[in-house]
Amino acid sequence: MSKAAKPALQKLGTEQANLATAALDTRSAREIAETISAEDARVAPAVARALPEIARTIDAIAQALSSGGRLIYVGAGTSGRLAALDAAECPPTFNTDPEMVQFVMSGGERALGRAAEASEDWPALGRRDIAKRKPGKRDVVVGISASGRTPYTVAALRYARSHGATTVAVTNNRGSWLERVADIAIVADVGAEVVAGSTRMKAGSAQKMILNMLSTGAMARLGYVYGNLMVNVHVKNKKLLERGVTVLERAAGVSREVARRALKAGGNSVPVALVMLKARVSKAEARRRLKAARGGVRRAIVP
Repeated sequence: MSKAAKPALQKLGTEQANLATAALDTRSAREIAETISAEDARVAPAVARALPEIARTIDAIAQALSSGGRLIYVGAGTSGRLAALDAAECPPTFNTDPEMVQFVMSGGERALGRAAEASEDWPALGRRDIAKRKPGKRDVVVGISASGRTPYTVAALRYARSHGATTVAVTNNRGSWLERVADIAIVADVGAEVVAGSTRMKAGSAQKMILNMLSTGAMARLGYVYGNLMVNVHVKNKKLLERGVTVLERAAGVSREVARRALKAGGNSVPVALVMLKARVSKAEARRRLKAARGGVRRAIVP
């Protein structure tokens, strides 16, 4: 990417000075909170304007995962940390294999807890890191960058696309390099930040909302959610055990005691117990149905 072609940082919407937050440091704590809250109210409408592209991406991810592919997030700095958070939350929320949703972070896992932003300037590192994941035609690779110009992320997405993966840009500025190398571009134009250039704020909030939509939407399409219930919850502690019982109680319309007994009979697997209850089948048959339905609970109940 030539310097001449690269979008000037100071011209990006997310880098502009916000007139509404001038003299922020002279305001009271209540005034600061009110100002930030007012600016945050702009985030949801910005995300809503990108719903068509978000929906296209949900379908692409669901198709990829149902075919044995992966969702791979790529980012640097705040964007990379948000990507890592969404990927890390999928196994406990949806009982997915950790390999199904992955993240690639500039600076590696070390950068999750400490600043390593210098590494984001090197395209070669982006290509190297995504190449280790061997992206292919069954995968969806999502690059996240507020500016849309992060060399690490742009290079990683370009590499993934050249190897057949479906590529998606999540950014907060239009006409960016990241958008140009993506098959689908999700742009949430949130405007100037409360603190100029601090894209961990409105831009980061928009990215978090979008990633939530992508993973949750895809998992719902795959049947890893039953209605609006977290049916694939891991019951690894007392709180989650109680949550699992509540899911069965609501989804199957049974008493709490019946739900407890079903969960125990199903080997503490909420999906197995629910299929047993709803379809009136044995644990072995419930497991067989779930396997045939690739984990889709509703499809397992009514095959």
